Amino acid sequence: MIFGGIQKLTLIDYPGTVAATVFTVGCNFTCPFCHNPELVDGRLSSSQPKIDQADILRFFKIRSGILEGVCVTGGEPTLYPDLPDFIRELKNMGFKVKLDTNGTNPGMVKKMLDENLLDYIAMDIKAPLEKYKKVVGPKISLESIQQSVELTRRAPSYEFRTTVLPALHSRKDILSIGRWLDGSRAYYLQQFRPIKTLNPDYSREKSFEWNKLVEICNALKLFFDVCEIRE
Repeated sequence: MIFGGIQKLTLIDYPGTVAATVFTVGCNFTCPFCHNPELVDGRLSSSQPKIDQADILRFFKIRSGILEGVCVTGGEPTLYPDLPDFIRELKNMGFKVKLDTNGTNPGMVKKMLDENLLDYIAMDIKAPLEKYKKVVGPKISLESIQQSVELTRRAPSYEFRTTVLPALHSRKDILSIGRWLDGSRAYYLQQFRPIKTLNPDYSREKSFEWNKLVEICNALKLFFDVCEIRE
């Protein structure tokens, strides 16, 4: 596996868990608003410092008993066929593991769930199904996304989340996501920050006004056990 970074301590990425986060390089989406362009675009990732898997595992071996969990994010971690082997090593050290995924590889997610390798899944929902291809590109398999939604609901703990911005998501779109995921445990609206984006033009896009986002979040609470905004 190829890693582009590590956050050695986080109290946010893995809810309720003292954890570290590792970032894999490479993604099969090119979401224009992505805030980790160096992990997506090959032209940018070529200059991104790489961390050997052996060094990552050495770090966690030293932190075993200190940290509780590991968040594996990207990029898109499920692009790596050896992801289960990496996570298995983390589990053998006693860590809980959270996977962040875009849901394009349900076969990989199922394999890891079947082997009890995942304690938490966070699946990014990019848009309502009817607008998915407009946001992430025409090659996306909507069937794979739907399969991953169902698999995510099987995880010991899980959440769905959407980074929202007015240029791509209307109130109607976001409520459509709520109806689609109705009955799920947790859904988070993530406020878009126009600081660093894969498509530079999106660094000039506006975020939702806070009051508007709160109103949408309140309307979504009908569908989920937990529905909150993340800044």
